[in-house]
Amino acid sequence: MAVRKAARIVPGSKPADYEHDVAAWSVEQARLLRAGLFDQLDIEHIAAEIEDVGKSEARELASRMAVLLAHWLKWEHQPTLRSPSWQNTIREQRKQVLRRLQRTPSLRPELEASDFIEDVWSDARLAARETGIDIARFPPDPPWPFPEVLREDWTPPSVPGP
Repeated sequence: MAVRKAARIVPGSKPADYEHDVAAWSVEQARLLRAGLFDQLDIEHIAAEIEDVGKSEARELASRMAVLLAHWLKWEHQPTLRSPSWQNTIREQRKQVLRRLQRTPSLRPELEASDFIEDVWSDARLAARETGIDIARFPPDPPWPFPEVLREDWTPPSVPGP
């Protein structure tokens, strides 16, 4: 672990403003914490930032799942265009989703939460539109259980795998 220098708090100095410079604000808040100056902390904004960390993790999971599913849609609907690039994207996104779930296991229930599934599937369908295929040809609801899609040996039932 890196050794940190002692916090230097300048008495009477103007505190960094969260609304105008969040980077300076975060450095100042960390220094106040390390110095034990808890009464000077911006508790409301610190709490909001901590909550945002969890939201950011969930957004990353959703984004990677949408890319993975979009590539499976493309794989299924454009067999003549299958490529090593698509294979690599499928493998990489699956790996990154699994890594995210390993590092943040509390996100695993999201894979079966209806609002998460709906949002991710909607994003995947929109992304798969780059195929030029009418979005109405893609199922309105995911045809595959999300946990199954993450298995390394899984492919859509009607399609040979990458």
